Amino acid sequence: MWDSSFDETLRSFLPFLPAEEALTTETPLREYGLDSLATVELLAVLEQNYNVRFEDDALNLETFENPGRLWATLAELQPAS
Repeated sequence: MWDSSFDETLRSFLPFLPAEEALTTETPLREYGLDSLATVELLAVLEQNYNVRFEDDALNLETFENPGRLWATLAELQPAS
């Protein structure tokens, strides 16, 4: 599962997700308010917070479909520790 920073960051871009509702791997991000502008902003925040760069092949609707896919993509971009 992802870290709390990812959860908090993602929630800040989902205006229609109630605070008491759990964010799951399958939560449909677009249904909860992640539009195209918010996606670009989220991308920039994630790149800065995790010190990564999303490659062109990761910049597609599927990557931002749900938290599970987005976290998996982000995890692949992070250097192995």
